[in-house]
Amino acid sequence: MKKTLILLAGYPGTGKSYLANLILEKFPSLQFLSPDEMKEKNWDRYGFNDLAEKELLIEKSWQDYYQELEALFQQEISLISDYPFSEKQKESLLQLTQQYDYQVVTIRLVADLDVLYERQKIRDLDHSRHLGHILLSYHKETTKLSHQEADNLVDYEEFIKRCTTRGYGEFSLGTLIELDVTDFSLVDYDQLLREVAVLLVD
Repeated sequence: MKKTLILLAGYPGTGKSYLANLILEKFPSLQFLSPDEMKEKNWDRYGFNDLAEKELLIEKSWQDYYQELEALFQQEISLISDYPFSEKQKESLLQLTQQYDYQVVTIRLVADLDVLYERQKIRDLDHSRHLGHILLSYHKETTKLSHQEADNLVDYEEFIKRCTTRGYGEFSLGTLIELDVTDFSLVDYDQLLREVAVLLVD
């Protein structure tokens, strides 16, 4: 297998986690690295009292992510990572992949934004969603709110603003495959897996 970093990019609510699992099942030698998991671990470990503290932990989480990414590159491990990547991460990812001579494949998931907002609402209220994403203040041992009581849920205007100003739908690094997932039932995931298989061959 060619040394590869697969980036599952694109808008929130496009099924990146689902696709990551499909790819990992098909190519079990790939490892998975998630920026969101880094954030959630730090929120659980340290907690935050306001958005400023939350932002500091997010910055720390990205530092942790890049350190772990480099450690895996040093071991020549191919991996997959999912996030609504943007220009904020592009330079760091480019430098690391060039330094360690990694192929990058970006699978960019796009869809109708109104459809995605409805998916995002459902996801934020799901009990499996980490509360740190939707609260202004969070401490693992003391936060007992239900998801419906969360005080930092994203409304429609903010969701559309993030999607149209942060470059989620334009991000690309290396080889680009774009997939429209407005209707999941129409997505040819088998064809996508075949394309990925070709790219992974040494």
